[in-house]
Amino acid sequence: MLRTSCTIAGLLSLGVALPAAADETCLSPYMAKITGHEDYVYVWTLGVDGLGDGSDKLVTIDVREGSPTSGKVIDVDSVGSRNEAHHGGFTDDRRQFWATGLDTSTIFIFDVASDPANPKLVRTIDDFEEKTGGVVGPHGAYALPGRMMIPALSNRDGTGRTAIVEYSNQGEFVATHWMPTAAEAKKIPGGEHADGYGYDVRVLPRKNVMLTSSFAGRENYMRPFGEVAGDPEAMKKFGGSMIIWDFHARTPKKVFQVPGVPLEVRWAWGEDKAHAFTSTALTSQLWLVYEDDGGEWQAKAVADIGDPQKLPVPVDISLSADDKTLFANTFMDGMTRVYDVSDPHAPKQIYEKKIGTQVNMVSQSWDGQRLYYTSSLLANWDKSGADNEQFLKAYSWNGKELAPRFEIDFTGEELGRPHMMAFGAASLYAN
Repeated sequence: MLRTSCTIAGLLSLGVALPAAADETCLSPYMAKITGHEDYVYVWTLGVDGLGDGSDKLVTIDVREGSPTSGKVIDVDSVGSRNEAHHGGFTDDRRQFWATGLDTSTIFIFDVASDPANPKLVRTIDDFEEKTGGVVGPHGAYALPGRMMIPALSNRDGTGRTAIVEYSNQGEFVATHWMPTAAEAKKIPGGEHADGYGYDVRVLPRKNVMLTSSFAGRENYMRPFGEVAGDPEAMKKFGGSMIIWDFHARTPKKVFQVPGVPLEVRWAWGEDKAHAFTSTALTSQLWLVYEDDGGEWQAKAVADIGDPQKLPVPVDISLSADDKTLFANTFMDGMTRVYDVSDPHAPKQIYEKKIGTQVNMVSQSWDGQRLYYTSSLLANWDKSGADNEQFLKAYSWNGKELAPRFEIDFTGEELGRPHMMAFGAASLYAN
């Protein structure tokens, strides 16, 4: 039986079948899940000048079992510009996919329901900075009932102070919630650690909590990584905090000091679980945020990811639907590492594999049997020369090791730099 943070009644109200086998495990609990094997993988891809049309695009890959085009690109939807394509997400009904641009603060909305094999760009939001009161760098989109929650990375001055923004599913601005700073958070436990930075946002509805992480402002993320790493002042301008919020009130409750840039947030799915993981990019650690026996929220480092002295730079992580296995990617050495997190307070590495010269995102099916990896981090942070591999690679996982299924060379096919992946299935829209 599927264990999620949402109720069965909530799923039935969406008018779709209950999930049986597959979906990306980091999705919002408010969303319907795919029944059976995913049909398509949508890849939000950063354009490269002189490669194909040079623009950002949503690339659709057929992964249907038995299809003559399985493992192949079957559709490419260009947006006609480069915007630092990064993250995105479905609306709660999965009818639209919102894709964000970190550089231009443009949001591209694709219709994926009318023809899941052939998404279409149907709307562009190009006044994000104006409508939100000076927020820039939208970083992904997270589904709430009838709304999209968009964490951002910066403000119009380019510094790290940023906000979480809400839009309606119709693309209308709703609200801006600025990340707290130490000066504003004096009455909040741990408020002295509030730094105003933002990155990811995830919700645990049954506990009425929202968890956010932190990264850096536009002045850092649009510079070449080598320049940033060699600039002592720039290195001081990275986030080192996570915040537990009252979800319904959208107000911060407690600030955790999490040194070294905590990135992706992944809540456990079990109905009896109240914990989440993140990884820190600059200190190479796996962190646990959890509710203790007294009902207080705490945070602590629970494992190293690779050798922190070698700066492997952990990026994306993915927690299995049964909460027992966590995949952690490290960009610099191109590795994925697998941890047994059955005891979330004491993770144990059980496997590792080199995916490529660089690796960023990892997405796994709901049953945990299929994993997909992409390579690009940021245009100015990706490696150069022969090390600048740009790919999607698909694997099977049997609980012990990864076995290759197929791969697509995004440079060879003149598509660009593949970043975020999302799954699609025609069965979602059968009714």
